[in-house]
Amino acid sequence: MDEFLKMDVFFAVSTAAVILVTALCCGVLVFLMRFLHTLTRIANEVEEETEAIRADLSELRADMSKGFRLVPLFSFFGKAHKRLSRKRR
Repeated sequence: MDEFLKMDVFFAVSTAAVILVTALCCGVLVFLMRFLHTLTRIANEVEEETEAIRADLSELRADMSKGFRLVPLFSFFGKAHKRLSRKRR
């Protein structure tokens, strides 16, 4: 086989391999970017919910410090239930 023909085959195969590896790397990067975006969105939602629960708990503590009654406790769980059911829709 001619030496130049061997070089042409080698360069054609190596070029195809480089193109394939580059396409796979781009696909992985796109998937990783979408995953990180979703993870950021979930973290923001968890942060908002945590702050809402923290506010509800401080309100519950203030109500309970006035005297132990079950009404503040039930209102706390009612607020949490409303907030969670609203998020699911």
